[in-house]
Amino acid sequence: WKELELGGLAELARTLELPLLPVLARMEREGVKLDVAELGRTSERVDVEVKAKEAECHQAAGHVFNLGSNPQLAQVLYEEQKLPILKRGKTGPSTDQEVLEKLAEEHDSVLARALIEYRGLSKLKSTYLDTLPTLVAKDGRIHTTYHQAATATGRLSSSDPNLQNIPIRSELGREIRRAFVAEAGHQLVSADYSQVELRLLAHIAEDPVLIEAFRNDEDIHSRTAAEIFGVDPKDVDREQRRVAKTVNFGIAYGLSAHGLSTRLGISQENARDVIERYFTRYAGIRQYLEDTVEKARKVGYVETLYGRRRLMGDLLSKNRGVAQAAERAAINMPIQGTAADLMKKAMLAVDAALREQKLKTRVLLQVHDELLFEAPDAEVDAVKALAVKSMASVAELKVPLKVDVGAGRSWADAH
Repeated sequence: WKELELGGLAELARTLELPLLPVLARMEREGVKLDVAELGRTSERVDVEVKAKEAECHQAAGHVFNLGSNPQLAQVLYEEQKLPILKRGKTGPSTDQEVLEKLAEEHDSVLARALIEYRGLSKLKSTYLDTLPTLVAKDGRIHTTYHQAATATGRLSSSDPNLQNIPIRSELGREIRRAFVAEAGHQLVSADYSQVELRLLAHIAEDPVLIEAFRNDEDIHSRTAAEIFGVDPKDVDREQRRVAKTVNFGIAYGLSAHGLSTRLGISQENARDVIERYFTRYAGIRQYLEDTVEKARKVGYVETLYGRRRLMGDLLSKNRGVAQAAERAAINMPIQGTAADLMKKAMLAVDAALREQKLKTRVLLQVHDELLFEAPDAEVDAVKALAVKSMASVAELKVPLKVDVGAGRSWADAH
């Protein structure tokens, strides 16, 4: 406690982390039901896709080789196909994800593109489709383990299984979620903070344009596109919105012109111009980024709105790459860390409200900005209302906290 008091963290421990222990313990004990047959059907389908992708890779290479062998892959990419070596590791030319993405985007490599898809499918298959059925307990449910102090930002992580990495927007991610189901006579209810990190960026940076957009409940990506490209929000096309969305979500992670050009497949000059126009319109955000890094260099740490700290000694590193990575972490931590604190506050508020109303509904999972409940059919509407009210009122910000809710027999139906 003496150390916590000295670090200004005692309040956080007393009011947030320690009260959360029994809530997490109950969630671990409850677990979530898994439809193993449903998952099996998905697994069979993905198996066919993996084999097809493997064949596609062999065809692009012109011969069969071991896709899991980096030396063999490097030989095909760099010696046979004469692609440029963009990065070297200890054992030779790199074939990691970042390199493959650049080869696919900038050098139009068919093999690199097929490999990215092959690796993505294989990873999901081995991590979830093959593994989840082995983790089902005697009660037919999966009981994940939560870790409160494993991440630098304060976000909860989970293991056996790690539920934080199921992709949210991909079709396969939805298929996996379809196997997480409610017991008979119950529904799963999902309550999800909408764009919480962007809302926190607006609040912390005190940027008037972003604050106004959220207060008016505008489509934030269309508004940003309108600001960047100088058009009316109703005239924004899909490509402009895509650019704006990438910038919006990337800025809080210290997105560079190089990073933006890689993600969008545009020139670095074009990407620099987009970022410059963004900062011209959102001057408060540029100021926040500069001030945060500057202050962190002086005091040696960054912190969330609730006082959670991350030490930032690497900002003073003589190694430019290390220092730049630390700058990105310094910019992001107050936002992502505050989002984590808000979620923990929400879990406490929801738990208290469920007990107060003497409902039978149980909180099952916490994943990213989402809480998942299992509610008797008769309580579904009450739980939806309770979740929205509890989660939206955990903090008074300059912009409203918005919560999306849904319900259904499976996690995919509820999301």
